Amino acid sequence: MIPAWSYSSIKTFDQCPKKYHHLRILKDFKDEDSTATIYGKELHTAAEEFIRDGKPIPAKFSFIAPTLEALSKIEGEKHCEIKLGIARRNGKFVPCDFFAKDVWWRGIADLLIINEEKQTAYLVDYKTSKNAKYADTKQLDLLAGAVFTHYPKIMEIKSALLFVVSNEMVKKKHEFMMQLSYLNSMEPELTRLEAAIQTNVWNPVSGPLCKFCPVTSCAHNRRG
Repeated sequence: MIPAWSYSSIKTFDQCPKKYHHLRILKDFKDEDSTATIYGKELHTAAEEFIRDGKPIPAKFSFIAPTLEALSKIEGEKHCEIKLGIARRNGKFVPCDFFAKDVWWRGIADLLIINEEKQTAYLVDYKTSKNAKYADTKQLDLLAGAVFTHYPKIMEIKSALLFVVSNEMVKKKHEFMMQLSYLNSMEPELTRLEAAIQTNVWNPVSGPLCKFCPVTSCAHNRRG
């Protein structure tokens, strides 16, 4: 049985099973914040405080002001950094608390706008990478599946990965009838993870990201 997972944890496993094993199972190493991750957290906070509280956007992030102002005008109940949990009970996907004992999947939506009267929602994930070249909408699929589960009156979601630095938006429309396929979209990856857990085989993968990896006990680690 696999532990509660998220899109980011599965991407870590895909990148390197050994890294996943240390960070998510053994927990004997921990990812440290870099200049890029600190910048991303600060931007997310600025966006959250503007949308939720109307707090002015710091000068360093003024370039995202027009986009955030447009998002704030969308009609509906706005949720910033909302934590969503999904459990699998009796073979069915059901909403649950983010920290429920039987939570199966966890995800955080940067911005979720719910309009139950119109049965629609908007789902936005902010990205601070340089461009949308490697955009992966599976993250949106999972979040959309969770939104449909938590808000059963919603029939359609307009989703987007918003690359704030390059001012690019990767859009996708999600429909309620596809809810199960969205939540099952990473089944192949989960099958591989379950096999690694059962066999306790966590093969390292050497690559350019090894120089940033916190697992210094790995033979491929090139930090410093």
